[in-house]
Amino acid sequence: MSDIQQTRLDELLRALAEQLGAAGAATELVVVGGSGLLALGTIERATRDVDVVAIREGDRLLSAEPLPDAVLAARARVGRDFGLPEDWLNPGPTDLLELGLPDGFLDRLESRPCGDALTVHFASRTDQIHFKLYALVDQGPGRHQSDLLALAPSSEELLAAARWARTHDPSPGFRAILEQVLDHMEVDSGLLDG
Repeated sequence: MSDIQQTRLDELLRALAEQLGAAGAATELVVVGGSGLLALGTIERATRDVDVVAIREGDRLLSAEPLPDAVLAARARVGRDFGLPEDWLNPGPTDLLELGLPDGFLDRLESRPCGDALTVHFASRTDQIHFKLYALVDQGPGRHQSDLLALAPSSEELLAAARWARTHDPSPGFRAILEQVLDHMEVDSGLLDG
C-alpha cells in the first residue's frame, strides 16, 4: 500500500466527503491511531491506513464495525481513484469502544469538517497517549513507542493512561510489561495503584 502523508490524508478525506455528498449521504467518523496523529501534526511519518473506531451520531458513539454501506461505497470509489487498497479506511480497534474509552473522550475530540457530507473527529492528544501506551504494552516497541514519545507525555499523563490500560487487560503479564514500560520512561510504576 502506498503510504499516506498529511497532504494526502486531507485529499483523501475531502474526496471521501465528495463521494458521500454525491450519494446523498453524510456521516461523522471518529479516527484514532497514526492517521489521527498525522492529522493533528503530532507526527510526520506516513501511515498505512485510517482507523475509524466509531461513527458519531450526536452524543453517541456507535461501533464502526461494520462501516455503513454509504461509507464503504465512497471508500471503494476513493480507493480506486487514488490507487489504494480496499481497506485504506477501516474499522480500527473497535474493541476500544466496547471495552471503554477514556473518561471525557467525547468532549476532547478534535473535529474537522471535510466538506458538507463528512466530519472527522480525531482522538485528542490525551486520548492518543492512552491508546499508544496500551498498544506499546500489548504489541511491543516500534511505531507505537515512537508515537508515544512524539506525544511527549508527562508522568501524570502516563500514569492515567496506565490505569486506563489496566481496565482493558487486568492480567498479571500485562501489568508486568506495563510496569517495565513505565520504569523505562522514568515514571514510578509503584504509583500505578495510587
